[in-house]
Amino acid sequence: MQGKLVTVFGASGFIGRNIVREFAKRGARVNAVCRDVEKAKFLKPMGVVGQVTPMRADVTDAAAIARAVEGAAIVVNLVGILYQSGRNTFEAVQATAPGLIAKAAKEAGAEAMVHISAIGADANASAQYARTKAAGEAAVRQAFPEAVVLRPSIVFGPNDNFFNQFATFALFAPALPLIGGGFTKFQPVYVDDVADAVIAAVGRSDANGQTYELGGPSVYRFRDLMEIILKETDRKAWLIDVPFWAASFKARFLELLPKPPLTRDQVELLKSDNVVSDGAKTLADLGIEATSVEIIVPTYLDKFRPGGRYSTGRQPA
Repeated sequence: MQGKLVTVFGASGFIGRNIVREFAKRGARVNAVCRDVEKAKFLKPMGVVGQVTPMRADVTDAAAIARAVEGAAIVVNLVGILYQSGRNTFEAVQATAPGLIAKAAKEAGAEAMVHISAIGADANASAQYARTKAAGEAAVRQAFPEAVVLRPSIVFGPNDNFFNQFATFALFAPALPLIGGGFTKFQPVYVDDVADAVIAAVGRSDANGQTYELGGPSVYRFRDLMEIILKETDRKAWLIDVPFWAASFKARFLELLPKPPLTRDQVELLKSDNVVSDGAKTLADLGIEATSVEIIVPTYLDKFRPGGRYSTGRQPA
């Protein structure tokens, strides 16, 4: 790994920053590809001077992608979206872009590629998010057959968009919604375990061309996760059952917001469990012991407790 060039697409995101850190710790040079170079400058101190280089590249632009992967020995793609906005459609970002990146990586002579997808990726899924994730995987496989595909469940950690988001809601809202009754199952995986999985995947020849589903040691219902959040933040809120049809109706209007808290496509996703499939290769197959929610989540949700950093209602940055 020492001295090798690694290009990471989606480097400034929650998962990406952890992957950049792990490659830098191992002496790799990192092209940290993102949408906003100024906002990604926090990545530079993860390595010595000049080791981590934030750079901008439009993942729908084949020429820009080619420049970003030039000379790279390893390419990692994390680009994905939870909702569509303008040119950033599921089709463009999750179905087409992965194939462009994989093709460019192969043409650049990269020795390894890791593509981050998601549990539930399925060409026949009712949710467009899941269908385009499957299409992205297929495009990567066609262009770079040796690529490793990692499919995580919900990813948690200090800067996550799940536990932190609902803990923020609990600061203000008297109730938290349980869409579909809160029975959908999840298998949350720690962000550091995902980063370790990427490192392991590029270091093992037996991982070439394989797909791994990444989940933590325990499965929870959505209701269970909301109860954990309320317990760890010492907050009181009603847990209200919301039928799928009602959630979908409300999402029709929430989708009009610049950053919608819920979309109809996300409601469709919640109709299926998000857990590791029977017989799938897992973190254990990469030599990684999964870390539990109960160990990590309390270490960063304490800031939402009464008297904590966000107890006055000031939202996290």
